[in-house]
Amino acid sequence: MFGWGRRRRDAEPGAVDEPDAADEYPPQAGPYDATEAPDDGVERLDLGSVRLPVPEGGQLQVEVDPAGPVRAVHLVTQVGRLTVSAFAAPRSGDLWPEVSEELAEQLRADGARVIAEEGDWGVELVADSPKAALRFVGVDGPRWLLRGVAAGPAEHAEACTKLLYAVLDETVVVRGEEPLPVRTPLPIELPEPILRHIQQAQTNGQAG
Repeated sequence: MFGWGRRRRDAEPGAVDEPDAADEYPPQAGPYDATEAPDDGVERLDLGSVRLPVPEGGQLQVEVDPAGPVRAVHLVTQVGRLTVSAFAAPRSGDLWPEVSEELAEQLRADGARVIAEEGDWGVELVADSPKAALRFVGVDGPRWLLRGVAAGPAEHAEACTKLLYAVLDETVVVRGEEPLPVRTPLPIELPEPILRHIQQAQTNGQAG
C-alpha cells in the first residue's frame, strides 16, 4: 500500500479521498527514523541510509561516480523525477532552514526564479528553471536531514509535488551511529541485484 498525500489531507480538501470516522490511519506520518519505523506493510527499497517506497510504474535511475560510490538515486515517474537524499545533521536539528537559504541563493545565481513556501515540514523552495519546474522539501530528523526534490515539466508540477510528498511520508531514514561531519551525505548502498545490473552494463559499455 502506498499512501498518497496522507499528510496533506486536511490542507487540501478534495485532493484525495477524505477518511471517515472508521479510518485507521495513524495521526503521525513520516518520514520516519529507523528506530520508529512502522510495521505498515509498505514495500520499501532498501538503499542503506534510506528505505524508499517506489511509486507504481516508477523506475530507478542511479548516478555512480567513476571511482565507484553511488552519488544519487532517482525515481523516474510519468510526471517527473524524484530524488530523496539523507545527510548527517547536528543533534539540535534545524539544519534545513540554513541549507534552504543557501540553496535559494545558489538557484537564483543560476538564473532560476525561486519562491519560498511554508509547507507541513517547514520551508519549501519552488524554482522555475529553463529545464524544469523544481520543488525542494527538507525534513529535519534526529541527527539527519532528509531532502526531497521533484523535477519535471511545468504542466506536471502539481502531480509531481504530490508524489514527492507521498514518497517522503513513507520514507525511513537509517542514520547509523557513526559520527559524521554535518551535511555529509549518508551512504547509499544498492541492493545486490541492482548493483550486478549496473556492473554488467558498465562492462558491456567498456567492451563496446
